[in-house]
Amino acid sequence: MAFADHLIIAPIVLPLIIGAALMLIDDRRRPLKATLSVATTVALLVLALALLQRASGLTTMPETASYALGNWPAPFGIVLVLDRLSAMMLLLTSILGLSALVFSLARWHRAGPNFHTLFLFLIMGLNGAFLTGDLFNLFVFFEVLLAASYGLVLHGMGAVRVKAGLHYIVVNLAASTLFLIGVSLIYGASGTLNMADLALRIPGMGDEDRMFLEAGAAILGVAFLVKAGMWPLSFWLPTAYAAACAPVAAIFAIMTKVGVYILLRLSLLLFGNGAGESAHFGTEVLLYGGMATIAFGAIGVLATQTMSRLAGYSVLVSSGTVLATIGVGNAAATSGALFYLVNSTLAISGFFLLIELVERGRDPGADVLAVTMEAFGYTDEDDVTEEVEVGARIPTILAFLGGSFIACAVLIAGLPPLSGFIAKFALLSAILDPAGIGTGGPQYIVTWVLIALLILSGLSAMLAMTRIGIQTFWSSIEGAVPGVRGVEIAGVAFLLLLCVGMTVRAGPILDFMEKTALSLHAPTQYIHSVIPAHAEAAKHQRRAK
Repeated sequence: MAFADHLIIAPIVLPLIIGAALMLIDDRRRPLKATLSVATTVALLVLALALLQRASGLTTMPETASYALGNWPAPFGIVLVLDRLSAMMLLLTSILGLSALVFSLARWHRAGPNFHTLFLFLIMGLNGAFLTGDLFNLFVFFEVLLAASYGLVLHGMGAVRVKAGLHYIVVNLAASTLFLIGVSLIYGASGTLNMADLALRIPGMGDEDRMFLEAGAAILGVAFLVKAGMWPLSFWLPTAYAAACAPVAAIFAIMTKVGVYILLRLSLLLFGNGAGESAHFGTEVLLYGGMATIAFGAIGVLATQTMSRLAGYSVLVSSGTVLATIGVGNAAATSGALFYLVNSTLAISGFFLLIELVERGRDPGADVLAVTMEAFGYTDEDDVTEEVEVGARIPTILAFLGGSFIACAVLIAGLPPLSGFIAKFALLSAILDPAGIGTGGPQYIVTWVLIALLILSGLSAMLAMTRIGIQTFWSSIEGAVPGVRGVEIAGVAFLLLLCVGMTVRAGPILDFMEKTALSLHAPTQYIHSVIPAHAEAAKHQRRAK
């Protein structure tokens, strides 16, 4: 095995080793711990770029590769699998991790013990969940990232944060229990938990075993839908994300995408066109549940009066959009959904970071006070007693915050000219394809309802962001200029500039997403990479014909 093959496990081993080592360093030596943590996330970003380059076919090595730990072959040993989708999610995780960690260096990494260790363990769990090739180790990595998130969601303390954090912990513990039950049923019915091996066994299963397998898959799906935030399982998410400190909420923006990633992976690998009687199992649940989530999130966006909860409901709209598009079931829609997933995650993560900077210069309850004044017809002119300077300069910090807020609003609402519009356009054009709409019947109606929801969710985001933006930047209730440090500006600017880069390089990125979607809908290469014996058997069968 070449040295480059060992890079597949590096995104898991590196944060594990450094995170454990940081626990041995006294917490008062925060500069040293911060330096090691940032260096690790930078190294993870470089690794993710190298793995993405390999998965894209830009090297001489196979695009899809499996890594057998201990050299035990699948399906008996632990297997990690690198393909286009997992490489993309690794890169997205490292980007969000680096920006959130740099932002936290201003003050949040000092707000509680072992912040850097928990942060690196969270990244390790995320990377492991994206790379693993079997359900048991998916459960292991799932629990690792959840255990780290329990500490992070409570980081900084405070009554509101503790209350929301306890709700978050209880809900996710229940989801973990469902996860374990679902995995047990699947193993009992199939005798394996390796994803590629499951994909080979499902088409030939008997009716009784198939019943237990689909029951296990349904329970497993509920556990992932809790994490993905699908309505009505999303009641906990806006409050928990709004209560978390800014860098934690920013990295949590990808936590819901873990559930979305797993549902996308399993639905197409295990229950795709080649799954026999189990083909397309659960896709209607994803379609209708995703549509309900979009509607619920859009209503929440319009109803909320605080930016943090607005961002939380925007996470639900993002997850619902991707889930519903997965339920559409064609490669073009999946391609658009992947582009939208990356864009919305970057934009919402940047918005979570920006919220703290904007609200730092505001009085507590300013949003509620502004709405109350508007309802009673009170205007600032009523209290004007002296001449106001005309043409006063806008402080540089306020100009940056205002410009960043506008960029986030445009990205989240899906307005031109930024990448949010390209993502929505790719989704709508795929759904509007004549082959996807059909000529009539219930599916025709459902398709147009989904299109309407996608448009209306963007409209609701635009209205909500415009309303809160006016109250925040144009209201004269308070005029303090917040103190902002350079690392905080860097964290926000990095994510927004990446969205601008996605706009400029939309063509090559969409081409990558299209190839990723095609490989997901035809997972033969994935299966052959994990189980080479099946690839050899298929080759001999083709020669015999």
